[in-house]
Amino acid sequence: MLAVPQPLRQALDFVLPPRCPGCGCVQADAAAFCLDCWSQLKFLAPPWCHCCGLPFEHEVPGEPLCGACLAAPPRFDFLRSAVAYGGIATDLVLKLKYSRGLGAATMMAGHMARLLPDPPGDMLVTPVPLHWSRLAARTYNQSVLIGRALARRIDRPFHPDLIRRKRRTPPLRGLGAKARARTIQGAFGITERQRRAIEGRAVLIVDDVHTSGATSAACAAILKRSGASWVGVVTWARVL
Repeated sequence: MLAVPQPLRQALDFVLPPRCPGCGCVQADAAAFCLDCWSQLKFLAPPWCHCCGLPFEHEVPGEPLCGACLAAPPRFDFLRSAVAYGGIATDLVLKLKYSRGLGAATMMAGHMARLLPDPPGDMLVTPVPLHWSRLAARTYNQSVLIGRALARRIDRPFHPDLIRRKRRTPPLRGLGAKARARTIQGAFGITERQRRAIEGRAVLIVDDVHTSGATSAACAAILKRSGASWVGVVTWARVL
């Protein structure tokens, strides 16, 4: 990335002043929230499930698992989300999804990066894919924007098309966990060329929101079947 000379940066800031990615108020840094928006975000942190990152109310010793992960171990090895879904966190997701907020994607990636364990040197970063028809209507995939910014931040290769969406699925909003899983079943695929790239390597899936986990589970399952040695998931927000 080219460095912008200080005089030019000052002129740009005067004409197009940096704004808070949450509320849009003018401030010094466009990659940070204003104090009011920051105070409204609920950042997720331990204690939480060692596998899926579900927050616990009380400290639990060791590497505890939540009831869901104990009852049915997920296909992914690791899942973390930066913030709880709602309020400013939701506004930011909608802004990114429908307004192509590149600054928001970079800011989200910064908060998501701090959640990751030491990434394996051969780890690939890939987004949850959109079906081609939805991509054509929207012209971009918000998870690609976040994923590219995150891969750059942690210095790992970014593969925007590692997973292919084979069929369009109806919106999952309002569906229960079992209905979501049925709806998403068989929706993803991997080509033979991508299978060769995945085999024996760690893969990090990037998405904007974790709701029931149906999409993450489906993507993780097909990556594991394709030979991935480890599959992690990281999202900006989580519905609690």
